[in-house]
Amino acid sequence: MLKLGVNIDHVATLRQARYAGRDRGEPDPIEAALICEAAGAHGITAHLREDRRHLQDRDLWKLRESIKTRLNFEMANTEEMVSLALQLKPDVVCLVPEHRREVTTEGGLDAVGQLTILTTSRQRLNDAGIEVSLFIDPDLAQVQASSQIGAQFVELHTGAYGEQFHRKKERQDELHRLIEASRRAHELGVGVNAGHGLNTQNVAGLFQVPHLIELNIGHTIISRALTVGLATAVHEMLSLMGKYPT
Repeated sequence: MLKLGVNIDHVATLRQARYAGRDRGEPDPIEAALICEAAGAHGITAHLREDRRHLQDRDLWKLRESIKTRLNFEMANTEEMVSLALQLKPDVVCLVPEHRREVTTEGGLDAVGQLTILTTSRQRLNDAGIEVSLFIDPDLAQVQASSQIGAQFVELHTGAYGEQFHRKKERQDELHRLIEASRRAHELGVGVNAGHGLNTQNVAGLFQVPHLIELNIGHTIISRALTVGLATAVHEMLSLMGKYPT
């Protein structure tokens, strides 16, 4: 079964638009996470950025206390974040690139160029019982490097696929890259997740990619929740994902 991890970052984005600098406000990302769990989500994804633009430290600690499913902590590979993860003990850490001016994570990690530093962080996290995923572009060299680093998972960046979805040739080119990257990761014994830019229109097209374990999806679910409610938005995505071939 293809699993769904719901990214709740943009619940906090909405909260911070009104309540930045305060220790409470609405909507509450913890409440949103619990609704997603109750609706059938297999895990919750949360990205604590260095500038704290949406989720706050207190949100991560409350999530760790509250949710019953898998907590996927997305974070930059910095000493601050690694130290926090070692205290927080999420189920998995997904290391992502981070740029101050981006609205959301754009592009994958350069695992090839950061072998040593990523291996060190991976080892520290694994030693604490935390699995490690690397958010990478669907590139064979990046997959190979992720295996060398010792990551338990890669999360294939599907942003280019989402952007090119309505252009047939470009869509097929991106799917080919994702298929080849997933196959290679599987051959190397690395678990394969995917995410970024996925929605109810394009997620089924991704089913050509073999060996997928989990999709991490946030923005489209939170957006859809404004009109149909969060539980319904999660149910809709799970219904579509249930057609992934096993």
